[in-house]
Amino acid sequence: MPDLEFKEDEVLAQASNGDREAFGRLYERYIERIFNYVYYRTGNMHDAEDLTARVFQRAMNHIKNYTDRGVPFSAWLYRIAHNLVANWHRDRSRKQEIPIDDVPVLPSKGDHPEKNLVRSQEQDQLLRMIRRLPGDRQSLLILKFVENLSNAEIGQIMGRSEGAVKSLYHRTLLALRDQIGELNINLESE
Repeated sequence: MPDLEFKEDEVLAQASNGDREAFGRLYERYIERIFNYVYYRTGNMHDAEDLTARVFQRAMNHIKNYTDRGVPFSAWLYRIAHNLVANWHRDRSRKQEIPIDDVPVLPSKGDHPEKNLVRSQEQDQLLRMIRRLPGDRQSLLILKFVENLSNAEIGQIMGRSEGAVKSLYHRTLLALRDQIGELNINLESE
């Protein structure tokens, strides 16, 4: 249930003055969103839990340095998460493709089981394609379609202008379209 009495500016001021209970309220408000972002970027539950904990540890240690310069607190948290995930990928020298955990797909009522299987396979294939994209493009798609953020908010998180986000989004969709086209050609030749 949303906290109707939550006034972020006041809670931030209290947390900046060392009030751990106030920081706990911020944690409760943002933990799920940050975890989802990190999980989609890593594809691994345990690493996502660890990195999310590190995001909030870093935020708690540096909350005194946070100043509202027109950038919401959530964008500051996403930026910390973005940087930690980038470091995580770099440290592990992983390729662009990340293993996919089983993602449950709930069938629609009344759909034929074969349709559900095809839909599930298509979703898995799309997720694999997204995970082959460079990290900044993965982040963009997660922030846009999972977190439903605006281009301006995404720009604040990614450290880019709104125009640069629009351009990256366009190039990302073109890259996905090309991957889908290659997949269709490969399937037709088999």
